[in-house]
Amino acid sequence: MPNLLSSLSRWGRALAALSGLALLSGCDLNFWRMDGHQSTIVVEGPVALDQLKVFYVTCWVTLFIFVVVGAVLAYATIKFRAKSEADEHAAPPPQGHGNPLVELGLIGGSVLALVIIAVPTLKSIWYTHDVPEAEKKNAYEVTATGYQWWFKFEYPGELAALDAAGAKAPLVTGNELVIPAGRPIRVHLRTVDVIHSFWVPKLAGKVDMIPNRANFLWLQADKPGYYWGQCAEFCGDSHAVMRFRVIALAEKEFSEWREQQLGTARSVAPRAAEANRPKLQVAALKAFRQNEAGITDKFDRNPVEAWLAKQLPEKNEDPVLIAQGRQLFTTKTCSACHAVRGHGSMGIQGPDLTHVGSRSTIAAGLIENNAEQLRRWLRDPESVKPGNKMAKAYRDNKITLSDEEQVALVAYLESLK
Repeated sequence: MPNLLSSLSRWGRALAALSGLALLSGCDLNFWRMDGHQSTIVVEGPVALDQLKVFYVTCWVTLFIFVVVGAVLAYATIKFRAKSEADEHAAPPPQGHGNPLVELGLIGGSVLALVIIAVPTLKSIWYTHDVPEAEKKNAYEVTATGYQWWFKFEYPGELAALDAAGAKAPLVTGNELVIPAGRPIRVHLRTVDVIHSFWVPKLAGKVDMIPNRANFLWLQADKPGYYWGQCAEFCGDSHAVMRFRVIALAEKEFSEWREQQLGTARSVAPRAAEANRPKLQVAALKAFRQNEAGITDKFDRNPVEAWLAKQLPEKNEDPVLIAQGRQLFTTKTCSACHAVRGHGSMGIQGPDLTHVGSRSTIAAGLIENNAEQLRRWLRDPESVKPGNKMAKAYRDNKITLSDEEQVALVAYLESLK
């Protein structure tokens, strides 16, 4: 037993030393790799920064309490420990009823600690609640709507062309929110089904999207960048893979993106000489494990560059395949759920695909938007995101896609820049 107690004591000292190292080296972000995609420690916006300051104040106060209580406990343990075998069997010392000054001091210290935490917390609640008054005229308005399991982003101040006849409606995108950097963004939060929660860790804290209740938050990206977002409220089978992206652009680049998005879908018509060419031989798609990651290392290293590359037409695109894919989009009833402005598709159940080819991710930010992953998603959406409504539509309508049809649909969707 003494050997066991000695071993436990050594392990306890080692754990205490590691805990102290963790606390004392909290500023060394590279040591703990706290700069990940969804870090709340490395922040890049005023809202997230203000919330981080409150977190640090709370950490310092609780660290102080931990040190004081630990020091008193260590002092009492050492001073009053049994120094001999006789002491172990001695009668307990006279029992008192406490010291009023100590008790009042502890109460006062606790109240002081709460006040130290409460003051910056209340200031932060006031600041992060809404866009500061001085900035409200410059705020950009966006509406985010949660679905099981994806996000729709609507720009109410931007009227996009619905068709060639001149009809217009607010600009809509899916799963990628593009914003101007250095400008406050007021995000109106809505949901069409269950409770979701909107969270972009590097830009702002989480706020719930509640059925039949208007809610909002504001955020701002200090500089252009690519930010990971996530639903932070359990909302069903694929809650963990209900993701989105926020792309912050310089004002000039944002204006260019907006003008491109306001137009109808891009059309690519085959030349007459290509219309009757022999059918292409298509290889079968490789097998994927369920929920297998679909993001390449290159994309992960530089997502901004990947996103910018997606704004350009695909190299060596095939007009014949694109035309076949456009036809399949209607015959396979994709148009019943998805909108492609200018191509006669006005579905509202799924994400707007008018410019889907210009997005860097698909399946609600889960996999990279490239030909292989897009084909994987079209072939078997259930294996990528269990329980999603697209997989249910496949089952209900008995939709199947051959390898050739998958490739044609991929060519069509990639052409929608």
